[in-house]
Amino acid sequence: MSEPMFEIKEEKKEKNFAEFVITPLEQGYGDTLGNSLRRILLTSLHGVAITSVRILGVKHQFSSLKGMKEDVVDFLLSLKKVRFSYLGDKAVKGTLSVKSAGEVKAKDIKVPATVKIANPEFVLAVLNKGAKLEVEMEIESGCGYSPAEDRIGGIIGVIPLDASFSPIIRVDYKVEETRVGRLTNYDKLILDVWTDGTVDPKEALISSAKILMMYLNQIISPKKVVKEIKAVEDSLGLTGKLSVEEIGLPTRVANALVHAGYETVEQLVKAKREDLVKVRNLGEKSLKIIIVALAEKGVRWEVI
Repeated sequence: MSEPMFEIKEEKKEKNFAEFVITPLEQGYGDTLGNSLRRILLTSLHGVAITSVRILGVKHQFSSLKGMKEDVVDFLLSLKKVRFSYLGDKAVKGTLSVKSAGEVKAKDIKVPATVKIANPEFVLAVLNKGAKLEVEMEIESGCGYSPAEDRIGGIIGVIPLDASFSPIIRVDYKVEETRVGRLTNYDKLILDVWTDGTVDPKEALISSAKILMMYLNQIISPKKVVKEIKAVEDSLGLTGKLSVEEIGLPTRVANALVHAGYETVEQLVKAKREDLVKVRNLGEKSLKIIIVALAEKGVRWEVI
């Protein structure tokens, strides 16, 4: 098969939306690329979300706050819709302190200089005269969707939130027939991408293609997977003495490991998958995060 030659055009461009036309493709490759890129765009791109909240005067999400028009559940649902841009790996703190009547907006959230709010005018709540709203929140980066159950609980007043990290709101694609000379059996792929404003649609498309290439390259030129725990231990060196808090894990993951007795990298790499998945609030997605964090420290580890 000859090397594929096709064009990618950004036919439409609006705020947080773009339509891409990829053509001409060999017959069948419209669906092959469209379905693959759509799945990666929706599930594998890096994003940021609020993962836990503490509200002064509120012990749980089914409480009410005096002077706030919305109930706490509605307020938490609004917080989930606040979108952030942040390139760091470690969790950061955000605070909200409002003591005047009127609308409370996303821009009222105080965040570190490294964090930007993509929808600052989004209304979170409405306060009556004399009311006050004091909130602390944890902001984390990740991929895909993370349920509240994955986060450490038990601390009175801290409310874990479901987190949708994906910066992609929606992806649609369709395949049409197109002509190349006299031949009409070529595909034209039309890909529509909507984002939350934290990433440009074209950048998102390029990132998803790079992720797909990483998987395909492992088929073409497979890298050896380390399966022996001992081989990993022998190569740890000083890294093995690091605590799990020092390798760039999200706070919730590090806390879960510490509470389960895995305080250092050396202890962690000796763990078996069957033992780790039994750790409270530590799921399969958390294991992937751990593997990536260890890889960044030069430790290639496959939990078995």
